[in-house]
Amino acid sequence: MKKRMSKPNFTDWLETVPDSTRRDFLAKLGKSTLLAGLGMFGAGCEAVDRGLLDRGLMPIVLENPQAAGLPKPDMLVHTEQPFNGEFAPHLLNDDVTPTERHFVRNNSGIPERAINKDLRDWQLVIDGEVHKELALSMDDLERFPQVTIEVVVECAGNGRGLFLPEVSGTPWQRGAVACSEWTGVRLRDVLQAAGVKPSAVYTGNYGGDVPNDGSEPFSRDIPIEKAMDAHTLIALKMNGETLPAAHGFPARLIVPGWIGSAMQKWLNRIWVRDRVHDSGKMSGYSYRIPAYPTPPGHKPPAEDMVIATAWQVKSLITQPQSGLQFDAGTPIKVRGHAWAGENQVDKVMISTDFGLQWQETRLIPPSNTYAWFHWETELTLANRGYYEIWARAYDDTGAAQPFTQPWNPKGYLGNVIHRVPISIIA
Repeated sequence: MKKRMSKPNFTDWLETVPDSTRRDFLAKLGKSTLLAGLGMFGAGCEAVDRGLLDRGLMPIVLENPQAAGLPKPDMLVHTEQPFNGEFAPHLLNDDVTPTERHFVRNNSGIPERAINKDLRDWQLVIDGEVHKELALSMDDLERFPQVTIEVVVECAGNGRGLFLPEVSGTPWQRGAVACSEWTGVRLRDVLQAAGVKPSAVYTGNYGGDVPNDGSEPFSRDIPIEKAMDAHTLIALKMNGETLPAAHGFPARLIVPGWIGSAMQKWLNRIWVRDRVHDSGKMSGYSYRIPAYPTPPGHKPPAEDMVIATAWQVKSLITQPQSGLQFDAGTPIKVRGHAWAGENQVDKVMISTDFGLQWQETRLIPPSNTYAWFHWETELTLANRGYYEIWARAYDDTGAAQPFTQPWNPKGYLGNVIHRVPISIIA
């Protein structure tokens, strides 16, 4: 029996090339030679070919977060390579989240193109189950009608650090969520320009963040029905400015109501498919939840996992800050946000006696369907001691936030009620 040889790591091999930078060395290679080498990346290589190499670009990423202005001030950093960071809830009090307070979630390094704001030779490829393949420049995209909406963007693992028993992965607390303003092109306008075939079922979406470790490039999908929704965007601006490097320059998807991993950053290819996209991040346990409730700590079979899509109803207390002290009898302003994926928030209730009694807050409608609601009320606590402010949101289907977080193997879609401790002093 022949012994199978392990595949060499492409990045390690490049490091052995003398007297030449990676970029210069790769530029000297013919495309066929380079494709043979990139075959080491595995199943995602076609996206590298169509999304990068056909346009003379190299899959180079930067691992230095400072080059992208990271970390942002006051950010809780979980990892630097890849960079992942969030903000404490009291720093998310704005109605519209400023860019400097928007969390950052990456699966690999930030592309050099994004760092340098380099649009040379950049194109967005639309191919697959379409009548006319497109390769759109930024000028092409800007000729489509532009729309602006506020959208809640939330990492699928936000709240993972609150799961018991603990699960692996970035231990997000509550701050991997934001509601900024996004400007761009309706994805459906671009797909209609390409002419979507009746066979289209899903889109497979790719970006420029090719991993340096030789693993498959990150790609996710959305069903064609969600892709054709009027609110789904190819975003080109964030809060009125060109997309920052950390948030997807030059283009990213915004898929309102759904988990953040569906919102591909550094977008360079949309592959319209006749089946569910089968990338590594779309199979097994990645971005999937059990099809039925499971006991804490129990990992169901992979075939019983379903794709995570829309968020459940959720709320966040942004005022007061956790751990503050107040004088007895002093009015305390309590404020926060609430959102519910594809549904609408119906009400937000708060309690200060560990859930025995509840009072309804004043609910302020959002600017549009997929922005977050705001809520506020005022409390006066006469007796000194330790208190917790609990917030519980309900949506228009009757669903409410749970008191104890239902468990799943990857810690996705956490929406347990938010509890903020405070003290009342004499």
